[in-house]
Amino acid sequence: MTERVYLSVGTNMGDRLAQLQQAVVRLGQTTGITVEAVSSVYETQPWGKLDQANFYNIAVALTTTLAPEALLAALHQVEQAGHRERHEHWGPRTIDLDIAYWGDRQIQTANLTVPHPRAAERNFVLLPIQELTGDDPVVGDQVAQALRANRDLSWIKKVKGVTIDHE
Repeated sequence: MTERVYLSVGTNMGDRLAQLQQAVVRLGQTTGITVEAVSSVYETQPWGKLDQANFYNIAVALTTTLAPEALLAALHQVEQAGHRERHEHWGPRTIDLDIAYWGDRQIQTANLTVPHPRAAERNFVLLPIQELTGDDPVVGDQVAQALRANRDLSWIKKVKGVTIDHE
């Protein structure tokens, strides 16, 4: 069965646009994943740990035949290919891919929680995903509810004239 999944993707190290583009390309090259849409690029204030460079964030809508743990493993491979190192919680990163929403699924395993446990608190997750949910009332409603309740005051702005190709 093919299901639609929404990822939050971010970077604040190196060539941020290139990091995002490479992650989308690698996702599209992964067996069992089809990239359906990519949001605008947003520049965002760091969240949690402010003394670091600003992030570029996007949302990716994909369909997958992979089971949740297999998709998570594939995302970790994309991060490793982008030289992701996990040194500091909420610290700088070359690339970070998180499963934010998976339809109306509620997933709770030792390695994965969906919806992402902090997605509803973060503008940099919600606003890019909102762009992609026009034909998805299930996740669209979840995101709209989260935005109404959201108290995130961090700034976020679209990067004008920049797109990430997913073809």
